[in-house]
Amino acid sequence: MKISKVEAFPIKLKREDEYTENLREEDMNDFGDYVIARNQWTSIYPKHIETTLVRIETDTGIVGWGEAFAPVGRRTPATVVEDICRTVIMGHDPHDVEYLWYRSYSAMRERGHGTGFFVDALSGVDQALWDIVGKSLNKPVYKLLGGQYRDKVRVYSGFGGTDPQTMAGQSAEMVRLGYTALKLHVRVSNSRILDIVSAVRERVGTDVELMVDVHTTRSVSEAIQLGRGLEKLGVSWLEAPVAPEDVSGHAEVARALDMDVASGEWLRTSYEWKPWFENRALDIPMPDIGRTGISEGKRIAMLCDYYNMPMAPHIGAGCILAIAAGLHVSLAAPRLQIMEHGHHAMPIKSSFADVYPDVVNGHFVADNRPGLGVEINEDKVRAITSY
Repeated sequence: MKISKVEAFPIKLKREDEYTENLREEDMNDFGDYVIARNQWTSIYPKHIETTLVRIETDTGIVGWGEAFAPVGRRTPATVVEDICRTVIMGHDPHDVEYLWYRSYSAMRERGHGTGFFVDALSGVDQALWDIVGKSLNKPVYKLLGGQYRDKVRVYSGFGGTDPQTMAGQSAEMVRLGYTALKLHVRVSNSRILDIVSAVRERVGTDVELMVDVHTTRSVSEAIQLGRGLEKLGVSWLEAPVAPEDVSGHAEVARALDMDVASGEWLRTSYEWKPWFENRALDIPMPDIGRTGISEGKRIAMLCDYYNMPMAPHIGAGCILAIAAGLHVSLAAPRLQIMEHGHHAMPIKSSFADVYPDVVNGHFVADNRPGLGVEINEDKVRAITSY
């Protein structure tokens, strides 16, 4: 079996929810497909759901799909896939999947492309290759990653806002839908965050697990102060407290708090993860398999085991293929706490697939569909492709 065709599809889907988690439109600059806050150090956000899909075909007719998670700049990983990755992997046996990841990575490491859009593109290719391998062997991918550690994966769903009572109402609705864990995306002041969490806790009770994500917006001292307040409200983790470059700052926050510090959605390779583990800069690693790929995701999962840390894969704006890849790594990970899921966005994120895993009563359940277990509708993909 040989790889005979490699294609990338940058797609854009109209989202029905607000395109910012909790930033007011009047506070943002608006340019084309994106918005960015005028006076906050926050990420640029898309108005639509964007990503890049990767399609790889073999000379035997098997087709594998993957997703190069690109919520902003969808055309960039598509270019990398078609201009660089295709050059490296064409004509190879797709069963050499981990070799092909490493060969592709090493093809550009000398030029400093050890992360970012380049590795995002490798991730999409890697997922598609694992999908092929699973289909060729008639096995789900998690069976090929060392085996099935669990029958189902518990998930949490998240949402953002600034009004305590509105967020309390949203939380109660998510609990009614079967979720026992919720994440609150908040960028307001510490005191306002505590007001929001207090309102949510009062509404949903003590049996629902709460997590708080401040999106790297705090200094070390501000993060510690906030964490101490959140500990009193029974919050499970404080996510991404300080700037992503500040490994020692994260470590200082983690040491100061009794609650867990979760982080790492921006870290794509085990090379990047290494100092975070060595410095105990967090308690709960959050690799995004849409960015790491399955091969690196498996290696990061083993680092979690080695350092005795439970993994909680990030999903964010990833669509159904990134979600499925995260699920398979989660099913095969020795240490897993929980996985992220976007409940309200799921119908849009899966709209180009005819068959896919979905959440039931707050869990993804393992099934035996081969590969990633997603059947892509190619006509729909081509209809939403946006160069």
